[in-house]
Amino acid sequence: MTANLDKLKIMVIDDSKTIRRTAETLLQKEGCTVITAIDGFDALAKIADNKPDLIFVDIMMPRLDGYQTCALVKNNSEFKSTPVIMLSSKDGLFDKAKGRIVGSDQYLTKPFSKNELLGAIEAQVELKQAS
Repeated sequence: MTANLDKLKIMVIDDSKTIRRTAETLLQKEGCTVITAIDGFDALAKIADNKPDLIFVDIMMPRLDGYQTCALVKNNSEFKSTPVIMLSSKDGLFDKAKGRIVGSDQYLTKPFSKNELLGAIEAQVELKQAS
């Protein structure tokens, strides 16, 4: 790991308790503060309160899906520079393209490995430091 993930505030939005727990455990071991949300509505209030450094959002969720959640985050002037990484069990070109259209910064296919998860965060942290 080259980037220091310690003290980063990461939000994980996923309707799967397993995915939330897995990501939370992995990230806390790296020293991150993890905020979890079960769907987009749950997440929006928590984003405003916690101001995460990076957001992971599942695409397929009830009520407000990942695309809608990402678009709302990116359309908010306070959070538009917050990296949003889409999580999906689908690895299709269409899904990735749609993710880009709504402003996502990266796309991870589930199930992801610890290295993929940390690598995605690291890439976004390095991009942010470079800009």
